[in-house]
Amino acid sequence: MHRNNLSAILYGINDLRLEETEVGKPNDNEVLLKMACIGICGSDVHYLTKGKIGDFILEKPMIIGHESSGTVIEIGRNVRNLEIGDRVAVEPGIPCRFCKYCKQGRYNLCRDMEFCATPPINGSLRRFYKHAADFCHKLQENVSLEEGALAEPLSVGVHACKRAGITIGSNVLILGAGPVGLLTLLVAKALGAKTVILSDLNQHRLSLAEKMGADATYVVDKHSSETENVKNIRICFNEPPDVTIDASGAEDSIRLSILVTRAGGVVVIVGMGAPEVRIPLMDALVREVDIRGVFRYVNDYSDALDLISTKKADVRAIVTHRYKLEETLEAFETAKSSQSGAIKVMIYCE
Repeated sequence: MHRNNLSAILYGINDLRLEETEVGKPNDNEVLLKMACIGICGSDVHYLTKGKIGDFILEKPMIIGHESSGTVIEIGRNVRNLEIGDRVAVEPGIPCRFCKYCKQGRYNLCRDMEFCATPPINGSLRRFYKHAADFCHKLQENVSLEEGALAEPLSVGVHACKRAGITIGSNVLILGAGPVGLLTLLVAKALGAKTVILSDLNQHRLSLAEKMGADATYVVDKHSSETENVKNIRICFNEPPDVTIDASGAEDSIRLSILVTRAGGVVVIVGMGAPEVRIPLMDALVREVDIRGVFRYVNDYSDALDLISTKKADVRAIVTHRYKLEETLEAFETAKSSQSGAIKVMIYCE
C-alpha cells in the first residue's frame, strides 16, 4: 500500500523542507505509527537556527521532531505490549539496553543512545514513523493525542523534581518560565510542594505561570544587581527556597540558583546553555548546596502520563499555537519568533 509520508527534513541552518520519505516496515520489535501530534522543542529551533547543540552537529539532512504521539497501524512479530489501534506517546530515546547504565536503570546515560532528531538520528515529524515498541507508551482513554505528545517535556519536569527530592512542604523556586519550567511547576505542585515561585525576564510567561498555579512570580530586573535579585526572591518566600530548579541554562540564572537556595538545599540544572559557565562554587561548598544535573528523563513517562490522566497536570495550558503538518515551515517561524508569544507550538499530522 502506498502511503504519503510527508516529512520535515532539516538540511542545514534555516533550511527546513517538507518532502516525501520512505515509510518502511517495522522490524520484529517495532511498531509503525500514524503520527498525530508533534510539539516543537527549543532544541528543534536551535538545530534550525544554529545547526548544532554542543557536540551534536548536523552534518547531513535529518528529519526533525521528537515530542510526539501516534496510533499503531502495524506491529512487528515480537511485539506483545501493543495492538493495532492503540494510541501511544513516543519516548524518543532508544538505549542499547545492555550497558552498565541500562542495566542499572539509568538508560538516559547510555552512551549508545539513539535519540530522535539528535544528529544523525532522524526524528518523528512525519506522517508515518516506526519506533521501538517498548518505548511507545499506551495512552489511557482520557488522555488525548496532544497530551500524549506533551508527555515528553512533562517527563523532563518529572525527572527534575525527582532529582530535586521535592516532597510535601517543599519550597521551590523555578528559574525560567518556558515550557519545561511551566511543566515542572505542575509536577512540583502534584508532589506536594508548599510554595512554588517562578522567575523569568518575560512577564507574559509569568502571567501564564500564575494561571497554572504558581504561588507567586518574580520578574528578573536586568538592571538590578545579583545581590538585589537574591534578596528580592527570598522576600517572596519569607525564607530561602529548599530547592531551586534552573530551566533556562543562562549563566546569570545558574549563578542566581546557587546563591538564592538555602544552606543544605538542592539546585537542579535542567536548562542547557554554554558548555562552560562561571558559578559561585565556594558559596555552594561552604553552605553545602547540592548541585545536580538533569539529562532528559529515565523511567518517567508512566508517571508523566499518570499525572495527565488523573488531571493533576493540565499540560494543554502551555500550547499557544497549533498548525497542520503542511504548515510546518510556518509553525517553526512562529516557534523561533520572539514576537509571536509562542510557548509551545503543536503540529497536527492528521
